[in-house]
Parts: sequence; C-alpha cells; structure tokens
Amino acid sequence: MPQPSAQRAARTALRPFGTSGVRAHRRLGAAALLCVPVLLAVAGCGGGGVAADPTAESFRISPGASSVDTNCTGCNAATAHGAPVQQFKAEEVKAAALPDGSPAQITWTVSGGDPNSGPGSISASGQYTPPSYLTVDRAQVVVTATLNGASASGTGAVSSATATSVITVTPGFLQPLTPENAAVGAGGQLTFTGILAEAGGEDGISFALAGAANGSGAGQGSLSTPNCQRTARAYTACTVTYTAPASVQASGATYIVATATGSESKTAAEVLVNIAGVSSNPATHQAQQLSPALLGTSGGNDVDYDSVGAQVADCCGGTLGSLIQDSSGRQYLLSNNHVLARSDQASEGDMIVQPGLIDNNCSPYGDGPGTTPVASLTGWLPLSAASTNADAAIALMAPGGMDPAGSIAELGARQVDGTLAAAPPGVSSTGGKGEAAALGQMVAKSGRTTGLTCGSVSALDLDVKVDYFGDCAETRPYLSKTFTNQVAVSGNQFSDAGDSGSLIVDSANAEPVGLYFAGGMDAAGVSQGVASPATDVLAELSAHVGNGGSYSFVGAADHGVACLNYGDNTVSAAQSRQLTDAETARVQQGLAQARLLINPSAGVLGVAMGKSSDHAGEGAVVVYVDEAMNPAVPALVEGVRTVVIPTNARAVALGSVPQTPLEAGSGSVPAAAFNQALGVKQRLARSLMAQNSAFFGVGVGQSLDNLSEPSLVIYVDRKAAPVQLAEIVGGLRARYILMDRLHVTRSYATSVASRPRCLARGTVPVSNVYDPLSHDSGLGDPGLRDSGLKLP
Repeated sequence: MPQPSAQRAARTALRPFGTSGVRAHRRLGAAALLCVPVLLAVAGCGGGGVAADPTAESFRISPGASSVDTNCTGCNAATAHGAPVQQFKAEEVKAAALPDGSPAQITWTVSGGDPNSGPGSISASGQYTPPSYLTVDRAQVVVTATLNGASASGTGAVSSATATSVITVTPGFLQPLTPENAAVGAGGQLTFTGILAEAGGEDGISFALAGAANGSGAGQGSLSTPNCQRTARAYTACTVTYTAPASVQASGATYIVATATGSESKTAAEVLVNIAGVSSNPATHQAQQLSPALLGTSGGNDVDYDSVGAQVADCCGGTLGSLIQDSSGRQYLLSNNHVLARSDQASEGDMIVQPGLIDNNCSPYGDGPGTTPVASLTGWLPLSAASTNADAAIALMAPGGMDPAGSIAELGARQVDGTLAAAPPGVSSTGGKGEAAALGQMVAKSGRTTGLTCGSVSALDLDVKVDYFGDCAETRPYLSKTFTNQVAVSGNQFSDAGDSGSLIVDSANAEPVGLYFAGGMDAAGVSQGVASPATDVLAELSAHVGNGGSYSFVGAADHGVACLNYGDNTVSAAQSRQLTDAETARVQQGLAQARLLINPSAGVLGVAMGKSSDHAGEGAVVVYVDEAMNPAVPALVEGVRTVVIPTNARAVALGSVPQTPLEAGSGSVPAAAFNQALGVKQRLARSLMAQNSAFFGVGVGQSLDNLSEPSLVIYVDRKAAPVQLAEIVGGLRARYILMDRLHVTRSYATSVASRPRCLARGTVPVSNVYDPLSHDSGLGDPGLRDSGLKLP
C-alpha cells in the first residue's frame, strides 16, 4: 500500500520494511495538477506579522519561534505516517500547582495560519501538525499554552497564565520528483516534475545538478530553465529537463536536487548516466499497457480504495509481478497478498486491474476509462494464519489480460533506441522452481515505482516484523506479523513504495530468487528491500491455495539482465560521518593498545584511526594486514571495533593503502563461518527482537568492517535506537541498519486538495466496514502494532 514518500533523498528510513511492502497508497490529487474544489473560509492571520511571548510568570514554552513545511520534506520530526510535526514543551519558571497541591496542567491551542487551510492542529501533549497545504507563500501560526487554575508557589491564589510561540509555515514538497530515478545514455534527455503543496501563491521550485542527494559535489550534464504552473485551484507544479553530456567516459550517478522557495524543503532524483546507452524511465511501468499487458507494471485490486460516505477518498496499488502455472498449465498472476487481496480483506473472484487505481486517479474499472481487467483473484496466503510465512496471492489470468509468455517490462536486452525490451524470467536451469539466494548476489527487479533496478543480497535468514493495516490510509491497524527466513536486498534506488509484488531475479540468468514485499530507506539513503524466497512462495501456495498441487514460474531460457545498478551509499555515508570528540578519544585509547598487534612476520602491517561501516558514527581501529597471509584479527581492541584492510607492506610504507575493505577488493565469508553465524542468529533473533522493541529485523550478512567475517545484521528504529549498541552479539560482529519505522503508505495530499469521486456502485466497500479487532487478527499487545516494517 505504499506510495513514493515525499522525500526520497533526505529520507532516513526503510519505508516498509517500511514503505508498505510494496503496495503504493495515494490520496486523490497526486497528479501534477490537483483540483481544489472548495477552499474553506477559515479565519487566520495569513502572512501578517505576529509576535511571540514564550514566557509567562509561572512557566515558559519552547521553542519560542520556529518554522515548518506543510510536507516537511527531509525533516526528522515526523509521525509514523510521515506527517510533519513540531513538538512544544512547557517548563516551570516558578512552581505551579493546583490548590490541592497537584501539578497544574497545560492546555494547548493554535490560531491564525492560512486563510483557507487553517492553522493546523496541536495535540494535548503539545505536538503541532501543520495543514497539508497552503494558499499563500507563508503563514504564521500562534501556538498558545495556557496554565489554568494554578496557584503560584503554593500561595493558594488561583490564577491563569499564557505563553505563546509563533510558527512560520511554508509550502513543502508533496511527493518525490517524478521520476524518482531513471537511466540515460550520452546526450539523452529526461523531464522531471516537482509538486509543491501550495494552491496559488508565488513560490516555486528551483533545481540544481549535484553529485550527491544532499546537493554536494558536481553532477554531469545540464538543466533547462524550470517551468512552474500556478493556479488557485491546483498545487504548484514545476518541471525541468535534464540533458546528459554528449559523451560519457564512465557510468555514474547524477542527482537532480529540487529546493522549495523560502524553505529548507528538498528532494532529489537520481539519474544513472551510463556508458551502455541504456534509457529507462519508471513512468512506463505506471501507464496503462496495451493488451496483453506486461508484468512488472502497476496493478491491484479494483476495490482497493477507502471511501467517505459515497466518495472515494484514497486508493492503493502495487506491482503485477510474474506468472506462475499449475500442473495443468493454467496460468496465474503472482503478487503480494496486500496488493491483490488487500491484506486478507478481499473476496475470491475480485477483479484485478492494470494499472492500479493509484495510477488512474482512484477510478475503479467501470467508473471511467483508464484500467483493464487482467485477472480474477483466486487465493492468497492468509496473513492472519500462523502457518503462513510469505505475503503472496494469485489471480487466474483473464484471456488476453497479461502476456502468456510471462514477459516482464525491461527484463530483456538493450534495443536500438536504448530502451530495454521486455522478457520472461529464466526458468531453464531450475525447471521454473526458482533458485536460492546467495549472500552478495546481484539481483534485479522490475517494479511499478522504480522500474528496473539492481541491488545485492545483503542478508539471509532474515526475521522481520511487518505491520499491516485495514485501509489504504493506514488509520486502522490490522496485524503485526513476523516473517522468518526472508531475503534482504540493498542498493540505491532499488525499490520504493508501489514496487510490492515485484519478482526479484538473479541478474546473471534471470532465474526467480524472491517475491518483494517490504522495504524502505535507511539513514544513508539506501533502499533496503525484503523478499520471500521464490522456492518458499511456490511451496506455500501449493500447500495453502493449490491443495498440494505443484506450481512453477512461467518463463523462458535463462538470460542475463541489463542490470541498472544505482550504487550503494552505505560505506561512503558511514565514512563521511564526523566522530564526536568523545568517540575520537575512545578510539585513540584503543589505537594505543592496537599498536601491540603490529607484527609484519605474522601478517599485521600497521594500524590507524578510522570509522566503522557496520555502525555509522562509531569509530574504529584500522588494521592493515598482508593480503597474502590474511591473519586473524580480533573484532575488538579495548572495546573498539576493528576494520581489517588487506594490502601490502609497500602500500603501507608509501601511505597509498585502500581507505576501506571494499576499496581493497572483494572478500567473501567462508561457508563454515557463515553456517555458524546462522546458528547464532537462529538462537538469538527472537529474544533480541523481544527484549528491545527498537529491533525489528535480524539476519545474517557480511561485515563491512571485515569482509571475510559474517555479521549479525540488525535493523533498528532510528528514533528509538538505544544509546549504546553492542559491537559484538553472540560472538559475531554486529552490523546495524538504522531507519525510521516503515509504513505501508504515504499520502500525497489530503482530500481537500483533490476532487472527490463518487462511487459508481452506490455501496460502501467492504474495507469501510471491516473491523480487524472483531477478527482473530493476531494483534496481540497493542504496543506492537506500530513496531514493524511496513509494506512498500
């Protein structure tokens, strides 16, 4: 149910793991021009100046003044659903108590704001949420804290005191740039669109080329002058055309960085400028396909929407992943339960359409053109069942609905015009049963949101907790489910909300490896994806849906995939982090002890201060070892992590050593060490996740500090991360991936910014009356409902 998030580059979380597995959510109005049918008259101060008075006789509030964007792109202060917030606090100046001696209570209110969208809202705890859009370039909101019925210093004299703060609200980005990522060869051109949450006004979006998503460094190519469209009844939309350089010497990433006028709001799109001359734009995956449709494109259940009364409020969609067939040759569309079966809420026989409603202005089939029925829902693995361990559903193919050869968009070879042909997955070496994933394996996927992308398998045997909801807007929790033995894939731009249901294949032979269902962004801006092993998906479907019958993937002879690899910022982001003074001092103490390790005859050539890539922000002692000897190096020296870099004595003497283990060359984890690590993980994973609610995933991967050693890969909620994270867990190096809790969807806009669409059927969808709490949904402890990965 996820939708691309409003801040791709600055985003710091797995979004299913986070992004709702891979189903995209969209409120009406996510198109470039959004109609505003009614602008409610709300009294407010508009853009007029307002003074703050943050200190009263008995208390003061902080911050005294601040600013926030309507969509707060890139802000750290956000709710679990990505909504921007500003937290206010009250502090005593004098002791304030009620006459009976109990502490006085603060009442929070807001006033002023935009003349049409209002001031926003504030909770009883002082958490302010701005309106979702503006009709002026900036508006000032007055936050008032009132201390009622207090007696100062216990005098018994009842009094009332107020303190105020002013927030300046500016328009923010409503969604990522479109497209979020793309590939282009020498001289190629691409047009990018940014949308600002402002109806009317004069603000716009500026664009710049950069070498990184944060705007640093130089990018390749050039940009045209931006063109912005502004009206009082539509969000501001700005476009810019990117042109790649006339000649490309080496493939590399260039970022289109967009900045909202008058605010800190930024977002970025990544362009893979490649020497192969491949041209790829994910927008082609979101469009309506000619019949028969290709796999790897937008699709979903025809009633996958929320409604208010008789109007559609928002909708969801995902990816139509691949075809499978039973022993009699009948073909079925394969995707996720949360894409086709609406997280257990669908009915057998439901119509599956292409594209998904999210890409058709939330218009179901029969309520206007734009979608094509391609299959009918046949069965799914119930999420509520303890016996299921995959998020999967199948739908019987309609005649002519999808390409019967199983062709997936862009999975084939480069064509004359630079685009990639469609092709079926490879099935010749496994008989259509799929192959097992391997650590470090390069894999590819073709999905609705990010198109064709590649990444590497970063962890195996992953236990991961995922949250599901009973509606697209994620206002009604359904259940939290922990999946075991999953496959993790990482890489820049590998996946995002809406890619749910994509088939992950081996890039070397296109053999199926997994079914993608969850993922998001980590603190380094790297996509972290989760997939169920392809072999397990077929086996579970056979047991739960096929009455024991055999399923296999529909495909052709094995073939390579034109892998579009956007890179991986994990190591570079960790090495660019500045260490605190305290951390530097700690590493220096460890370095003094580490000098005792130096023994060239034993293969230890030298030591130096450095930084860990297994845990960004943590220092390390770098140990240079003879590449011909590979001596054993302790994982810790005086409690400080070690980073092991193979090199030679000459490089150490000349100061030309590699800066990281990855720069030194590839390394692999011995099979025996990896298998031993699997045993440790299986023994500890459940207790780790139970003991610390910030941990929502545990698997086995490769240490980035020593490529010859396995690591316990632990996914951590960055907003609830413990102050101290152990360097060694169960005798293994611990690698931490910090990210926000992932949520399955993110709204592009509120309903006031779009045209309500009346339902053609005059009935309320089942999803509007479904009450997950009345079912055996396995919700368990309410505290766990918000603790898992959400689906993209």
